Amino acid sequence: MDTFDAIITRRSTRGYSSAPVERDKLEKIIEAGRFAPSGGNNQTNHFIVVQNPDVLQKLATLAQEAFAKMEVTPETYSSLKTSILLSKKGGYVFHYNAPVLIIVANQKNYGNNMADCAVAVENMMIAANELDLGSCWINQIHWLTEDEKIFACLRSLGLKENERVYASMALGYAKDGKPNRKPLPRKGNEVTYV
Repeated sequence: MDTFDAIITRRSTRGYSSAPVERDKLEKIIEAGRFAPSGGNNQTNHFIVVQNPDVLQKLATLAQEAFAKMEVTPETYSSLKTSILLSKKGGYVFHYNAPVLIIVANQKNYGNNMADCAVAVENMMIAANELDLGSCWINQIHWLTEDEKIFACLRSLGLKENERVYASMALGYAKDGKPNRKPLPRKGNEVTYV
């Protein structure tokens, strides 16, 4: 698969098998994130790779509890609304039971924190597609990064006091085999040539 094909055929996977991701593939994906561009080549992203099922469950439980306390308003972002409503019903697992959750943090007061984390996750998602692994962008930990219980849990996993989570991704083998690679037609993302 060439780079362009890996980009245009990457699709979000929301159903994962319990099969573990091989260490060599995981390390290659993390390296793709580490080699992403960063503002001023600062390289301040912090990758927290969660594979422990107990920790994944704890994060899912804490996220569900936090979202269930929130209220939906007419201005609530659609994905956040979904997380809130599903959490109120119970049984919500924000990372789709993927065997790996890669949390990407950066310095709280660094001007390019979100951009640097975003390009790292995109690199890792493209690498995952090329390696026949499914992935999905995960915003929930970012939305809850200031929640006291979640922040304490993240600190226990190695997050530094001056860091916050700006992006995450679920990673694993798709439940139905290889990831869906049928490109979706573009219905937005206007282009203007000058």
